Amino acid sequence: MDSDGQPSPLASIRNIGIVAHIDAGKTTTTERILYYTGEIHRMGDVDKGSTTTDYLQEERERGITIVAAAISCKWKDRDGKPITINIIDTPGHVDFTAEVERSLRVLDGAVVVFSAVEGVEAQSETVWRQADKYHVPRICFINKMDRIGAEFDRVFEEIKDRLSGHPIPVIIPIGAGPEGSMGEFTGLIDLIEQKALYYTTEDLGSSITEAEIPDELRDQFEHWREVMLDQLSEFDERFAEQYMLALEGEELTPEMIRAALRRATLTGKAQPVLCGSSFKYVGVQRLLDAVVSYLPSPLEVPPVKGEHPKSGETLERAPDPKAPFAGLVFKITHDQHGDLSFVRVYSGILKANTRPLNPGKNKKENCSRLYHIRADDREQIDQALAGDIVGVVGLKESVTGDTLCDPAHPILLERIEFPETVISMAIEPVSSADKNKLAEALAALAREDPTFTYKFDEETGETLISGMGELHLEIIKNKMLRDLKLQVRVGKPRVSYRETIQRAVKGVHGQCIRQTGGSGLYAKITIDLEPEPQPKGAPVVRFVNKAKPNDVPAQFVRAVEAAIREDAKSGGVTGYPLVDLKVTLIDGETHEVDSSELAFGFAATDALNKALEKAGPVLLEPIMKVEVVTPEEFLGNVTGDLSSRRALIDRTYQRGKLWVVDARAPLEQMFGYSTDVRSLSQGRASYTMEPLEYAPAPEAMLKKLIGEE
Repeated sequence: MDSDGQPSPLASIRNIGIVAHIDAGKTTTTERILYYTGEIHRMGDVDKGSTTTDYLQEERERGITIVAAAISCKWKDRDGKPITINIIDTPGHVDFTAEVERSLRVLDGAVVVFSAVEGVEAQSETVWRQADKYHVPRICFINKMDRIGAEFDRVFEEIKDRLSGHPIPVIIPIGAGPEGSMGEFTGLIDLIEQKALYYTTEDLGSSITEAEIPDELRDQFEHWREVMLDQLSEFDERFAEQYMLALEGEELTPEMIRAALRRATLTGKAQPVLCGSSFKYVGVQRLLDAVVSYLPSPLEVPPVKGEHPKSGETLERAPDPKAPFAGLVFKITHDQHGDLSFVRVYSGILKANTRPLNPGKNKKENCSRLYHIRADDREQIDQALAGDIVGVVGLKESVTGDTLCDPAHPILLERIEFPETVISMAIEPVSSADKNKLAEALAALAREDPTFTYKFDEETGETLISGMGELHLEIIKNKMLRDLKLQVRVGKPRVSYRETIQRAVKGVHGQCIRQTGGSGLYAKITIDLEPEPQPKGAPVVRFVNKAKPNDVPAQFVRAVEAAIREDAKSGGVTGYPLVDLKVTLIDGETHEVDSSELAFGFAATDALNKALEKAGPVLLEPIMKVEVVTPEEFLGNVTGDLSSRRALIDRTYQRGKLWVVDARAPLEQMFGYSTDVRSLSQGRASYTMEPLEYAPAPEAMLKKLIGEE
């Protein structure tokens, strides 16, 4: 909202995310942005735990971002018009990749931060893929130019080679490396304005001196300016014509270059590249100019697509306040005041004290209060317009990925897909008084975090919690102890396996016949079961009905499908969930009085159990994508140790002065790896690990699990 209380026009809004690998400098960059835009008057420090967006105690202690924090600030465009920038600072650690996923789903643009020393790292690739998936236009910022080993050229090439990006240089560094070193980093060159820029640390980078480009840097400037102009003419036909005329002596203005850069960025064809050092206060104002100049307003984003919840007809909603309201719940946070749901408004207006429809659950929700969120502060507002991101209090049924819309114009927007959990541990309350509190806490945490799940195992009496990695579960546990004041005991982390089948089986019969006078139960079915890998995000079982409607009426088919899906969740012979199956209903038999949905559900369970026995179980284990970065002298130690953990090494290559090992390793072998890799390298190697796929586990592990060994 503007200071006079009038809604900001859509053209003056930028919804952006700041994404990167852990430790590339996202949070420091965000902190500098808030300072230069006047949102804060003292800059915090990640190492001291005093930043605005890392506001959780856990984040401040660990010096990492765990939850995506939303914050708004204002910056002026080249004509002096105020632009509202809604920023989401996202986590870089792979265990919290869902925070990045759901943020990119609702944002219009992104700033991808790279370290000038480490370059393109494992998580940089992940966030780039996520941005590709949601067609998010992006700007690249090569940070940490003041560090030893910083190289602009190398990182620029890595964006091209490793990410298949199309970087276009806009700002290049003068020098690289710390003060006092040879060729130290002293400023920037603006390739568009053809000026050298020098910053002063005394006033925290607030004043910038523009100067002519020094003679000794002329060749470097000419080279990079030519790269910029050549690349731009490749991606923009209109600019190619202007460039050809310029070569014949006509003027090529900065406005022409910026307009072409904007067109190339908005279409996703290219990514402007800037650089600087957020820690040393260099280059952040130019980054803000680039956000305003090149990233889209909500008006420039294609209309959001969805479908009619009943007819399945494809629908669109343009980013227009006059259109019917449609929004997406993309995040829920839980505190002592209850749930706060973050909603991206795509079209129309959401007003406080209204009752929009959740079409996925076919229920109306109560939006009692609306807020603009500034990290952990809230500012109450009366309404939110298309293009806005707001906090909503009062939603009861809606979870992450749910749509809210105008009841008179229902639309179901595409849900957000999240990766499978790969690790679990047992948890139990210390006292019976904590038992009910634990159930409530787990439900609240699962609503807040879609990659956290829990289930009660009736056979063992254990409650199992599952997540994306050891750090993820550690933070969940600390949240329970510290924030929710629960007394709980937790077991050791264990692997979340899955189960599938070895071979196809045909014509398996299942039945439920209980006829003892009065209304009984009667159902007979025949199914085929076969292994069939399902695409990511699809249901784990593909169900096909080939039975004739006379043999199995439609309502009983639905009961068969529901029972099979439920049974697949509760697991096969190992007790782990079943995946990658195709079940075909071939035939069935009903009784005119005793057949019911319940009977067909029992018959489906019977048929599936018999089919699983004949098909033979296969245990699937989570395989992790591992990247280890190590000095050369420890490379042999690292690769030898990985091989001993059943890891497949895909490649080893040099990145600057360090060596990188890319491998695929079973999670079961990687517990405690952080301690081991430190001792193998005298504390000098680092690693990242993310879930890659499920693959068949050694047969010995299956035998051990089902007690044959």
